[in-house]
Amino acid sequence: MFDHTSRYASLDTATMVLPDGRPVAFVRRRFPPQARDLKILAEVAVAPGERIDLLANRIYGDPLAFWRLCDGNDALDPLEMVETAAADPSRRLRAPMPTAG
Repeated sequence: MFDHTSRYASLDTATMVLPDGRPVAFVRRRFPPQARDLKILAEVAVAPGERIDLLANRIYGDPLAFWRLCDGNDALDPLEMVETAAADPSRRLRAPMPTAG
């Protein structure tokens, strides 16, 4: 259902039946890992105005891998994470090692 590099690739699917009888498939909820449990590839500085997709592309070679940075920093909002990191020149974002899903 999802590309093997997707954060949803390893999730189970389920089906629910709507009141009118139609079945609807969906992906079960993803619970992000704790950042402290992830192996770190690098710690990276963020320049003011840097975009999360370009940052992910620089680190992982994939602009859609921004979610890995969120996981590595216990962040739910990627834009806020990057803005906060860019505002403090001494702050580094943790970039975790790529793993399946």
